[in-house]
Amino acid sequence: MAVAAMIATSGCDPQPESQDAATSPSPAVSSATPTVGAASTAASTAADNAATVKACADIKKDIKDNASKIAKAEKIGPPAGHFAVSAQWAAGSVAILAHAIGANQAVTAASEKIQNEMMSLSDAYNTSADAKPSKKALEAAIKELDAACSAA
Repeated sequence: MAVAAMIATSGCDPQPESQDAATSPSPAVSSATPTVGAASTAASTAADNAATVKACADIKKDIKDNASKIAKAEKIGPPAGHFAVSAQWAAGSVAILAHAIGANQAVTAASEKIQNEMMSLSDAYNTSADAKPSKKALEAAIKELDAACSAA
């Protein structure tokens, strides 16, 4: 408790401000606040949009790279190849999530669906050496990502 109290009060200045400074804000400060807030909001929106555009580009690249690696792993064939395919689906899903950080809500939600579908495929390949799971749900999630990226 003492540590928590010390941390909570460590940023506080024990000396009170003068009465004049505390009660009469300068007009320049109060009129400047809205423009600073507006500029800050615009800069934040631009940064969010840039992060979303970058996330979309990175995720689309991840999807292509993963498809190529999956194709190589599938050539190994059963029974051992299914472990390689499963591992690649899992690795691809992690890359998707890593690149979605900082994107807007729509892109993040779509990338989470892609990640979930990739993990489902990973599980299916891990369960059976002869697995041929459908990729329709993954393809639908990718289309959702494309739509979210187009709107960004």
